Amino acid sequence: MTGALVAGVGMVKFAKPGANEPYRVMAAAAIRQAIEDAGIAPADIGQAYGGYIYGDSACAQHALYDVMMTGIPIVNVNNNCSSGSTALFLARQAVESGAVECALAFGFEEMPRGAMKSNWDDRESPGGAYVEKLDKWDYPEAPGAPRLFGAAGDYYMKTYDAKPDLFAQVAVKSRLHSTKNPMALFDQELTVEEVMASPLVYGDYLTRLMCCPPTCGAAAAILCTPAFAKRHGLDHAVEIIGQGMASDTDSAWDNPMRLVGWGATNRAAKLAFEQAGLGPDDVDVVELHDCFTTNEVVSYEALGLCAEGGATKLVADGDNTYGGKWVVNPSGGLMSKGHPIGATGLAQCYELCMQMRNQAGTRQVERARVGLQHNIGVPGVAVVTLYRALA
Repeated sequence: MTGALVAGVGMVKFAKPGANEPYRVMAAAAIRQAIEDAGIAPADIGQAYGGYIYGDSACAQHALYDVMMTGIPIVNVNNNCSSGSTALFLARQAVESGAVECALAFGFEEMPRGAMKSNWDDRESPGGAYVEKLDKWDYPEAPGAPRLFGAAGDYYMKTYDAKPDLFAQVAVKSRLHSTKNPMALFDQELTVEEVMASPLVYGDYLTRLMCCPPTCGAAAAILCTPAFAKRHGLDHAVEIIGQGMASDTDSAWDNPMRLVGWGATNRAAKLAFEQAGLGPDDVDVVELHDCFTTNEVVSYEALGLCAEGGATKLVADGDNTYGGKWVVNPSGGLMSKGHPIGATGLAQCYELCMQMRNQAGTRQVERARVGLQHNIGVPGVAVVTLYRALA
């Protein structure tokens, strides 16, 4: 077994559906950037993994062929909102196992407008059992994702006596961070009052400005062995020091927070920290899956950034932003940067590599040495990755 380094990254600015280029064009641009950033040739890449969920099989080949047609294995990855980080997980495994010295992970999405929905109404939905639980718990009807994450937020408030403005404060923080990121889709500051007054999406508290927008885009990363990096003179690589991937256990049926991946996130984080020999206090910067601000709050605890019920204090103390214990989503997160599903995990990798390389511009986290990436897909998957600066 050998270690894995991120030798190069690339990303295109995300766009609203209808304002985007075709997925093939976006993905090819991100891949070219990653190859150029790494300073390698396409022929150096031994395997490729492409993540997406909106599209027919072999979209990864179609996207990659504009850049290179070298006959390598190309794997199409569909793992809900964690598709991009699952591609990263597979590329890291290929490199660490010694199967190849250099691998490409990329993700892209050309999303339709409006709320996510199934494209296969003639068969059982993989989320059917999750919806049945919400029915059993008498949570109001709504489209799938707002209902799931809205119920999780409602359960959190009732369990820990939290207030709805907790989720608004997280949205304000993320949007403030996005003003420093030229790659963010939304970069205008918000107030708590504006977030709370925006249209309701679920129940009596979850508003539109607590929800990430449907988005189109692409991102990519080149992974390699330390020996490959040394041989090619790659001097700005970032080390992956731990990575955990987990799915649900039957504890997912315990409550709405676990229904949206609390347990899977917690198990994946413990795996990653164990591999790295580190703990949450060793982390400087976090890119966290904030598809809804409710999920950011729930994930603080699942990742070990605070005790159960401790998110209100963490936010009040400013420990999720500059000057605090961690900087969470310096990119602006999914809330501000956008969430093109297949690309999200690789976009998080892009941001953390910029931070580890001290190349994040005005949003740079001071003395950032260890970064944590958290990416989930519901139902049933969480990927947590730890990065360390080498320079």
